[in-house]
Amino acid sequence: MWTREILGTDFYHLLHWFLVYSILGWVVESIYMSFCNRKITNRGFVTGPICPIYGVGALSVYFILRPWRGNFLRLYFLGALLATGLEFLVACLMKRFLGDVWWDYHEKPFNYKGILCLESTLAWGFYTVCLFWFLQKLVERIVNSYSYVWGVRVGTLVCVLFLVDFLFNLHKVKEEPEEK
Repeated sequence: MWTREILGTDFYHLLHWFLVYSILGWVVESIYMSFCNRKITNRGFVTGPICPIYGVGALSVYFILRPWRGNFLRLYFLGALLATGLEFLVACLMKRFLGDVWWDYHEKPFNYKGILCLESTLAWGFYTVCLFWFLQKLVERIVNSYSYVWGVRVGTLVCVLFLVDFLFNLHKVKEEPEEK
């Protein structure tokens, strides 16, 4: 399983890149929102420090836009569009399956139904350039800094803990409307 190739990369590395991006995304967003809210804010759906949309987004952008990795201007615009499209898709799925979206851009200028805004779109373009400029190399160095055996054990444990955490919080969210 760990050595099976997907998109030219083994599953082991894909999973660990996903976990690192998901944790980094949670850290950045939680710090930003804590600053905006003037109080500590956990921006993840789960209790643990992981926000999988960032892992999905970073890897989607990386694999889809890799052919343009040397053209930062093109990466900026394509990354802004692709990540905004992903944000819209996630919002639609959340609305359909969970009844709500867990972010609100209504107070931001140039927003669409509170689920998209120009500020975030511009930021996604910047993040895409950073991903290709240095972030992917950093993530690869982090993942390659620990042994494969340790990585398999920790990767498995983190996935199990995340799944339990996700299912617990999903159950909690599904029960909330009934309690009201």
